[in-house]
Amino acid sequence: MSEFNTLVLYCRAGFEKECAAEISTRLSVMGIYGYPRFETGQAYVIFHCQQPGGATDAIQRLRFRDLIFTRQWFAALPLFEQLPADDRITPILASAGSLPVASELVAEVVDTTEGRELQSFARKFGSALSQALRRESILLERKRRADWRLHMLVLDGRTLWLGAAPIGNSSPWSMGILRLKFPQQAPSRSTLKLEEAWRYFIPAQRQDELLGGGLRAVDLGAAPGGWTWQLVKQNMFVIAVDNGPMSPDLMESGQVEHRREDAFTFVPPKPVDWMVCDIVDKPARVTELVLHWAENGWCRHAIFNLKLPMKQRFAETESCLGYLRDSLANAGIGFRLQARQLYHDREEITCWLSLEP
Repeated sequence: MSEFNTLVLYCRAGFEKECAAEISTRLSVMGIYGYPRFETGQAYVIFHCQQPGGATDAIQRLRFRDLIFTRQWFAALPLFEQLPADDRITPILASAGSLPVASELVAEVVDTTEGRELQSFARKFGSALSQALRRESILLERKRRADWRLHMLVLDGRTLWLGAAPIGNSSPWSMGILRLKFPQQAPSRSTLKLEEAWRYFIPAQRQDELLGGGLRAVDLGAAPGGWTWQLVKQNMFVIAVDNGPMSPDLMESGQVEHRREDAFTFVPPKPVDWMVCDIVDKPARVTELVLHWAENGWCRHAIFNLKLPMKQRFAETESCLGYLRDSLANAGIGFRLQARQLYHDREEITCWLSLEP
């Protein structure tokens, strides 16, 4: 792959500042320096690297899953602007020779109202460009595999970014979005956050092992039961802790015990396999709660949300996760911790803490 100097990173609209701060921080630790550019609400960030080939280096060395606020990324050619409406492909092919040989081209738009209006055009143009790239042997024939995937981000009918990402170090989903259908039987839409978390964090080969029937779980701040519904769906037995009412249909499952108690003072009668928590409270307080459960050995795995403040959201994320990591390490507790701003999250991030060896 040729040396690229620009990274394109997708994020949730309104979180461009956090996405930019995170990529700048992570790359500076690796000795890769540059500067981000973005406008609030545009749902993507451009990071220009100072060193020649900085983006190529970054996208291969930095672990994609260590990024919290980036949904998808790719190393990009210079921006294509003012493409002629009667022949957009020829100018692109003139620069495309520096792209790596790839398995596919994914045509994408930004996740905004304006971006979604371009989806039909992006799909049609992506199909035409794919055919042209195959003729140039930049794209392999269908069903042939390569290590790279091409990405085209369409900003308007004459402006786009084009680049590449390693298939093994990027999101497998178009636009970095795992789209799920809301189950009508669930008590609330928050149920999708836990389903997406499991799909994102837990490897497919371990789904049956970690989410199999007969496991025991505690849902802190459970009412009305969106997350409890997912646990019950996995045939788990659940203690739902909340002073608020639970869905009557959910309680009829026979798998739920409702405890009207304070989630911050609740003590499980015995250790459980899963603790999940979607409490609306200060992220530092929820972090202390999770640490308390880990130090006492009350669960094997925890999925929890940190509701971020309006200001200093990246700083608060770094502070809470850093404190949790340091505290567990100092206590001699083995752990694995991952965090992500999921598609179904809002002003929050979702974390998975595994306390298995």
